[in-house]
Amino acid sequence: MSAKNTILVTGATGNVGRQVASQLIAARTCTVRALTRNPAASRLPGEVDVRQGDLADPAALEAALEGVDAVFLMWPFHSAEPAATVVDAITRHAHRVVLLSSAAVQDGLAPEQQRHPVGQSHAHIERLIERSGLTWSHLRPSTFAANTLWWADQIRTGDVVEGSYGAVSMALLHEADIAAVVVRALTDDGHDHTVHHLTGPEVLTQAEQVRTIGEVLGRPLHWQELSHEAARQRLLADNSFPDSFVDALLDGYADMLAAPSPTCTSTVETVTRTPARTYRQWVCDHAADFQ
Repeated sequence: MSAKNTILVTGATGNVGRQVASQLIAARTCTVRALTRNPAASRLPGEVDVRQGDLADPAALEAALEGVDAVFLMWPFHSAEPAATVVDAITRHAHRVVLLSSAAVQDGLAPEQQRHPVGQSHAHIERLIERSGLTWSHLRPSTFAANTLWWADQIRTGDVVEGSYGAVSMALLHEADIAAVVVRALTDDGHDHTVHHLTGPEVLTQAEQVRTIGEVLGRPLHWQELSHEAARQRLLADNSFPDSFVDALLDGYADMLAAPSPTCTSTVETVTRTPARTYRQWVCDHAADFQ
């Protein structure tokens, strides 16, 4: 892409979106526009053209899309209900979209056949995009390393992390690596009509993740197993965690525990030509968030 191109980043103040905006600015190959509910609190680089609004506001989205060539689409909803309106708006303005989809999407299954609610919603959005005429890339990431920030309050107040399914294995992804693939898909050739399966470079159980955090912080942290129902009640009582996602999360963990251990892909390194960051590196980068 040339310097005349403009890329709209949605979810620009989130873990991945902020990295996408910052890495695009650092690459100096395009103009970067960001859509966020509160521009004054966005803390984005000064070079970013920050616009107020979100995907649920059709008028604000249309205004933000004016003159845009490509879009990074981060889906913030727990359903695909507004997706048709959003994709139609993008199609009227841009020619390329990179969707941050989900590893819950299973190949070869229609959206209504997907087993997991997250897979259903993201598969629906993928299908809308594929039928839109846009040039597209879908990224299906494994578990975000940033999800382990859910344990931060427990770690600040003690040396035990309580949760269920501590034996569940995950190939955790650093948000900077997800963003690096997004940037390549937005700005390089060779990613059209491509699905990128992203993982971190190693597989760790939740108990091993807690132990890694402790090693980085220099503290003896331990995992304490809760029953499914006890964990459910704990999450429902957490005002920072959406109630609608509690059952989907825990049922997903149960499915993961019964399934084979995840396989690591080399996609991050293949696309970016830099090895994917380890979970330990992510913890080092976010150590202050646990203290």
